[in-house]
Amino acid sequence: MAQRIGEIALLVRDYDEAIAWFTQKLGFVVLADTQIPPNERWLTVAPPRADMAIRLARAETARQRMQVGHQADERVLLYLHTDDFERDYAAYTARGVRFVEAPRREKYGTVAVFEDFCGNRWDLIERKQWAVSWSETWT
Repeated sequence: MAQRIGEIALLVRDYDEAIAWFTQKLGFVVLADTQIPPNERWLTVAPPRADMAIRLARAETARQRMQVGHQADERVLLYLHTDDFERDYAAYTARGVRFVEAPRREKYGTVAVFEDFCGNRWDLIERKQWAVSWSETWT
């Protein structure tokens, strides 16, 4: 049986704020936006042509609200792979995405950390062509 991760949940403050940020800043598309009574939505976004999506889950409880923006504490939570780092870095910077470090070249590729509208950290990363698998990246 083949398996893959289809979606991950990301806690957000507000659905519409999240849609605006992901579509306007990162160029993602809304894959699903369905009302779930009484006041929830099944909302997923992803980069165009992606095979995995992010389910935007509005924080409902006090404990969940405390986790918004801190789901990985101070570590990178999500890794956005690109086939053209320079193109996406320039576009995101122009759209006001806040990078917390300058781009750097690593053994595995070019990377820079940015924060989303809630404060979660992401890697924007273009992997080197020779890095066919993660195990080859680190050897």
